[in-house]
Amino acid sequence: MYLIYMNYILKIIIIILINLGLFASNTKAGSFSITRIQYSGGGDWYSDPSSIPNLLKFISRNTNIKINENETRAKIGSDEFYNSYFLYLTGHGNIKLSDKEAQELRNFLLNGGCLHADDNYGMDDPFRREMKKVFPDKEWVELPRTHPIFNIYYTFKNGLPKIHEHDNKRPQALALYHKEKIIVVYTYETDLGDGWEDQSVHGNKEEKRLEALKMGTNIIFYSLTR
Repeated sequence: MYLIYMNYILKIIIIILINLGLFASNTKAGSFSITRIQYSGGGDWYSDPSSIPNLLKFISRNTNIKINENETRAKIGSDEFYNSYFLYLTGHGNIKLSDKEAQELRNFLLNGGCLHADDNYGMDDPFRREMKKVFPDKEWVELPRTHPIFNIYYTFKNGLPKIHEHDNKRPQALALYHKEKIIVVYTYETDLGDGWEDQSVHGNKEEKRLEALKMGTNIIFYSLTR
């Protein structure tokens, strides 16, 4: 009961802050934006091209967050990389970060940035390997279904929803923390990005697409309240 009450209070505070214009990133006159990471190694970092624009449109239409609906694509350390505090990474294959990129990403996240990585099937092993280069001292922590990220705006009583089947494994929301603050969210065995894409691409039912869009909204909401 206490957790339900506190989550309700948190939602009210968020709405007030949004209306006051306090949830603004430094991109395009105070609007929230997402930067997709362009990485090396051969993996398709560009996969699901309609996913981020669709998610941003959904958030713009269903919340009061000021949104820049244009997706930014950037290599780690480039000028464009610093246009938003919120990073997104996905793909099906190999990921390779240079030592310099690993250090740049580490510094970015330790200084207020947030990364959402979504396994599009096939990137799990290389992603975990490269993140060990970024944070050799940190371990993944699974977020329980009672975590605020699952009810901060939309409610997911069972935790992370399953959007697209891969290996018949349960979906997991994993996190890396710094000083009790989440700096990386890794959604595994769910494929939220497939759900964000245009319905004609993967043929997902509208119910699943809506679940994916709502979960994406929660992740961004939570990143704004850390």
